[in-house]
Amino acid sequence: MKDNLRGSVEEVDDLAGEVDVVRQLDRLRVEIEELRASRKQLVLAADADRRGIERDLHDGIHQHLVALAVNLQLLGVAVDSDPAAARNLVEELGRDVQRGLQETVLLAQRIHPATFETAGLGALLRSAAVDAGVPASVDVTAGRDCPPEVEMTVYLCWLAALAHATCDTRPTLSVREAEDALEFDIVGAAAGSDTDIERLRGRVEALGGRLTLSSGRDGRITASCSVPLS
Repeated sequence: MKDNLRGSVEEVDDLAGEVDVVRQLDRLRVEIEELRASRKQLVLAADADRRGIERDLHDGIHQHLVALAVNLQLLGVAVDSDPAAARNLVEELGRDVQRGLQETVLLAQRIHPATFETAGLGALLRSAAVDAGVPASVDVTAGRDCPPEVEMTVYLCWLAALAHATCDTRPTLSVREAEDALEFDIVGAAAGSDTDIERLRGRVEALGGRLTLSSGRDGRITASCSVPLS
């Protein structure tokens, strides 16, 4: 009887071991699928960034260059025959060049800000609002250095908000640390296009974070985000 009991116990132990192995394999499969999904999100976010840069180049700087080329041709015709018109064209050329320079600076900052490694996160975010010419409020209470990819995520979300902000909306940004994560809220700016939102959400989720949008009773949009610091 003891032998039978011992055999039963061994069978139960073997069965429990098999169940444990199955559970571990199931967890491993889930983790592999999550990893694949995360890698896909990274690729999709990078592709969306490239498409956005191409769109900004074509719709912004490229159009300014086309206008410059046309006005230069007109200037060549008017310089002798109509000096007054030529002077007006020179002034318009100056304005086109200035707008092109401003858009070039903004696009370069979006790709990688020149002060990213030297300035603190708060200074970088405030500088972005000044460059965009939008009245804004920035409050950063994060107490320690964040990973560059996390800081860049905050920065890109803030740039997207500033791009759709006006003097009337006066967007606000608050950044703080909470339980090994960096959290931030952007209030007051329009949400932007679905493409922009999905591009940013893809980047946030690829880093293991979460991005949500909500609308208050006053119609102001709030973008809330949490990104792990490790």
